[in-house]
Amino acid sequence: MIRPACPADAPIIACHRYPAGADAAERPVYAAWVTEALERGVYLGFLAVADGGGVVAGAGLTLLEWGPTRGDPQPYRARVVNVWTHPDYRRRGLARELVTRCLQTAQERSITRVSLGTSEMGRALYKGLGFQASGTEMALRL
Repeated sequence: MIRPACPADAPIIACHRYPAGADAAERPVYAAWVTEALERGVYLGFLAVADGGGVVAGAGLTLLEWGPTRGDPQPYRARVVNVWTHPDYRRRGLARELVTRCLQTAQERSITRVSLGTSEMGRALYKGLGFQASGTEMALRL
């Protein structure tokens, strides 16, 4: 079963964002942000739940107020984040279904630009959904 995420799911989503034990200290701050972002409607998430009720996969969509740009009057962009599947449930199409729901949600809001970061493991999935690598992005950490 797949269901929308709610603020009570924020600790689970934070674990998807920071699955490594070494990053556990990051989880409370992220969970607090996710709680507020879900309440404001700028984070939209979906969770796959097993028969026993436990969350076995998840994906989220962060809405970014970007402003209209040349050729795109839509003021929002979106970023797919926190795509995670429990190892026992991988290769069953859950991540594909969850990301597809995120993309459908973006389309429902008339968002035309969606980005994401990926690992080597996820690259084929995203390519199969139509994502293309972009060699133009640069970053600076201040």
